Amino acid sequence: MIRSVVRGFGAALPKRVMTNKEMESRVDTSDEWIVQRTGIRQRHIAGEGETTASLGEGAARAALDRAGLTADDLDLIIVATSTPDNTFPATAVNIQNRLGMRHGAAFDLQAVCSGFVYAVATADAYIRGGLAKRALVIGAETFSRILDWSDRTTCVLFGDGAGAIILEAQKGEGTKADRGVLTAQLRSDGIHGDKLYVDGGPSTTGTVGHLRMEGREVFKHAVGMITDVIEAAFEATGTTADDVDWLVPHQANRRIIDGSARKLGIPNEKVVVTVDLHGNTSAASIPLALDAAASDGRIKKGDLVMLEAMGGGFTWGSVLIRW
Repeated sequence: MIRSVVRGFGAALPKRVMTNKEMESRVDTSDEWIVQRTGIRQRHIAGEGETTASLGEGAARAALDRAGLTADDLDLIIVATSTPDNTFPATAVNIQNRLGMRHGAAFDLQAVCSGFVYAVATADAYIRGGLAKRALVIGAETFSRILDWSDRTTCVLFGDGAGAIILEAQKGEGTKADRGVLTAQLRSDGIHGDKLYVDGGPSTTGTVGHLRMEGREVFKHAVGMITDVIEAAFEATGTTADDVDWLVPHQANRRIIDGSARKLGIPNEKVVVTVDLHGNTSAASIPLALDAAASDGRIKKGDLVMLEAMGGGFTWGSVLIRW
């Protein structure tokens, strides 16, 4: 059978780093409070000339370089983002143009913090269905531009950045030993839409709006939802938590990450954590964490890697990949 195998990976971060100490000068908070409640110590903030598309392009070029490929080798670009450069055209088409790609297809996908998981699942479906041989999957965000910087409950949480992987069609045996995407589990429930949302949009207010969140409500649902899709992935593939080499979670909150790993029986030394360095970068958080762990040699060829995320909507999902 055809599997979607990771051929390359890359990341891009804005130049500016904003520490918790700087946050203390902006809103009534403290480094101690932020670290204790979230695990975040700093985040990157996009500056002039840095946009979702420019960061996405940087991550894409890094992934192409690592894979030894060019844009001519791609058939498909999917960009997971909630902060596009424009209402339209899609940021993916913008990046396609920046890369000099004049063929194939490019589109955006919006599932907030679960966006990268949804995008990987979508690219995998295209590849397994024979509609593409190589897909560039990007998670890119500039959440700093939809934050209310007077709201201390949200502005301390988020950062900007982009990460990317290239998936390539390769033949597998149809077993859990195959390299590539082994399963994807996606969920959503719109009843929770008012717990994490942006209070604006073209069809409602005609404005971009700001992020709003009921933090306790999100936290209350997170661990259970994450566990649900990870256990579904285990069931679909005949694997267990003991088989997982690395858990690469959405980097929203250290307490959610630790709680989910503990409930699943995955030891902390198998969990990739970058929330301290990046904050919550929404759809960019998983590919940024993948890049960090694969670049430093933690994630190696043949490792079983579990991706999971939960985001506004609510949306949530998992992808199990043999690296």
